Amino acid sequence: MSPSNSPRSDVSLTHPDRLYWPDEGVTKQGLADYYAAVWRFMAPYVVNRPLALLRLPDGIKSRQRFFQKHAWKGMNPHIEEIADPQDADGEKLLRITDFDGLVALVQSAALEIHPWGTTTGNWERPDMITMDLDPGEDVAWSAVISAALDVKARLEARGLAAFVKTSGGKGLHVVAPLAPRAGWAAVKDFAHSLAESMSADAPEKYLATATKAKRGGHIYIDYLRNGRGNTAVAAYSTRARPGAPVSMPLDWEELSGVSGPAAFTLANVPQRLETRPKDPWGDFFAAAVPLE
Repeated sequence: MSPSNSPRSDVSLTHPDRLYWPDEGVTKQGLADYYAAVWRFMAPYVVNRPLALLRLPDGIKSRQRFFQKHAWKGMNPHIEEIADPQDADGEKLLRITDFDGLVALVQSAALEIHPWGTTTGNWERPDMITMDLDPGEDVAWSAVISAALDVKARLEARGLAAFVKTSGGKGLHVVAPLAPRAGWAAVKDFAHSLAESMSADAPEKYLATATKAKRGGHIYIDYLRNGRGNTAVAAYSTRARPGAPVSMPLDWEELSGVSGPAAFTLANVPQRLETRPKDPWGDFFAAAVPLE
């Protein structure tokens, strides 16, 4: 899977043939190879960011699941601890700084990587807004695509760029890069107001509150990813779900041809990299502007 210019890691994988996705035959080594292939695209979204990890030591069928925000016994030294500057108790969070750190996450059975929308060099100034479109069970995929285009139009009307990716779960993420100037409260308020405006304009389609009783036939516009300490799955991260799906950045032009939120998997990503070597999010941070 890895092209010749893929990075190398000094991190040793113990039991590289351990199956993380048994039905798909994806091993620990296979996951490391996947991340080597996408590293040049993925790095800006996971390096030097506070991370939350979903760890499944025995793969996706493991009875043990840890949503890990803090260090654990025996943690690889390439996974760093860093103090949260706003935590009075000096609580330390997790980050990686290079490809060795990512391979250390693979070794640690971190099958999902969920970063904050900021870097550890500028904790209090987010550099992105993530709008998570979370459809009810009976919502057509075409309606989710339509909702993403609606979010795009609203972001662009406010002078922001909009990028889209599959979640690898149930929906789509529309993400706007920010010049990191506004604080967490302002960013979350903006995201909340966007969700509320969509719900007000089309209450038959959208919800801005996570009320399960009302979810049927609606798409929840989840703006809560944008609060301080909250996370969204990283671009190119795998998901701990059957089929070994990944959260895949897309060009807007190709969205209508995507079959669903889990359309991209560890099995078909190599072909995508061969046929579309250009990164659809290649100008993500170049498009960042301040939130006015």
